[in-house]
Amino acid sequence: ERVRELCNDPDILSTDILNTRQNYTGHGVGVVEAPRGTLIHDYTADEHGKLLKVNLIVSTGHNNWAMCNAVDSVAKTYVKGPDVTEGMLNRVEAAIRAYDPCLSCSTHAIGQMPIELDLVAPDGELIKTVRRD
Repeated sequence: ERVRELCNDPDILSTDILNTRQNYTGHGVGVVEAPRGTLIHDYTADEHGKLLKVNLIVSTGHNNWAMCNAVDSVAKTYVKGPDVTEGMLNRVEAAIRAYDPCLSCSTHAIGQMPIELDLVAPDGELIKTVRRD
């Protein structure tokens, strides 16, 4: 109910932009080291301070290589044949959480993260897909 109220709020839907400081123009970049990793914010504003372009590079992007390698390592260690167990899915989830805890735990409890896992043969052939919704 509250979300519906907010989505219909005329102040939120208004095209009027409140910018009390008109000197926010041009281009600005901010870099911050946060608990999940480095955040890069890149903004471009017009002469009225209205944002024209926003580019956010968050830790998920920075950590993607490490997450992929962790999942690959889990697969090579625990997948033996075509059977994928719930325990194996939990290990994949743990590998992801190690590098980006917010990606999984912001909305899901441990062991409940939706996962779609493709089991692929060394020659690239898809053996099967396992899903946990």
